[in-house]
Amino acid sequence: MTSPNKLPGSGAGTRLAGIGVLAAGVTVALYVAGRIHTANPAFGLFGRQYAAAISLKALLASVLLGLAALQVVLALWMYRKLPLAPSAPRPVRLMHRVTGFGLFLLSLPVAVHCLIAYGVQLTSARVAVHCLAGCFFYGAFVAKVLLVRARRLPGWILPAAGGTLAAVVAVLWYSSALWFYNHYQLPHL
Repeated sequence: MTSPNKLPGSGAGTRLAGIGVLAAGVTVALYVAGRIHTANPAFGLFGRQYAAAISLKALLASVLLGLAALQVVLALWMYRKLPLAPSAPRPVRLMHRVTGFGLFLLSLPVAVHCLIAYGVQLTSARVAVHCLAGCFFYGAFVAKVLLVRARRLPGWILPAAGGTLAAVVAVLWYSSALWFYNHYQLPHL
């Protein structure tokens, strides 16, 4: 007899495939919604429109990048990968969850503004990368949340998902906030 929490024949591969399909579904749904939506550039963000909204989004994106960096440091500490750092105390795990939740909540108004004001555009390489990364971020976030709850998965999966999320936040920041702060042009790496 199987336990109620485990279906016959379900393994790590099946769980990973299901999580991947769900994450891809979120990404594709956002992409399609952004492509078919009629953009409304006058849509405001906390009462700001046009350049003022872009300025606020650049500031919020910078805060998000800082939170993502904090997430990485806390995760490295939890996984005992920080040199010379003692074992992570219990509040570190709580802080990791709280900052992750805060990052997600803070990203929502930025994403909603992007989606409604601009939709998903593929007009230039910078815009396409930014839009696709934005759609992918929420799919990857769904995957990370589900992976946290999954059991009996390879130990590298969760850190890889978290690292991917942090990298996507960096790409989003580079393709938007840094572009804005650098007078509407991307600096070369």
